[in-house]
Amino acid sequence: QVQLVESGGDSVQAGRSLRLSCVASGNIYMSHAFGWFRQAPGKEREGVAGLDTDGTATYADSVQGRFTISKDSAKNTLYLQMNELKPEDTAMYYCAAAGHAGSVTLGILKAHEYAYWGQGTQVTVSS
Repeated sequence: QVQLVESGGDSVQAGRSLRLSCVASGNIYMSHAFGWFRQAPGKEREGVAGLDTDGTATYADSVQGRFTISKDSAKNTLYLQMNELKPEDTAMYYCAAAGHAGSVTLGILKAHEYAYWGQGTQVTVSS
């Protein structure tokens, strides 16, 4: 059984920073591909950042240069550092794990690539 637990969401003003964490447990390895997704009310879930099995990081255009995905394998934890937050970053943020050893095939920011999901952590950015 795989469990992903996100934390770090908060309500902040525009321009501030937050760091989201996702602790992975169960039959999952930090060498697998991981991603961060977000979903705002009334909108589809979108890929924000992904970390492939070779360590390659990929970002959505909307967060490129502001967000950084990273992991600490010793702590089984995935991170998303979010700087220069904007009101349009307001959403529920989800951690996702591919759950297999191979590289992604559909696209690191595609939800169908991932087998396991956390419950989400809310980020609210006010102007």
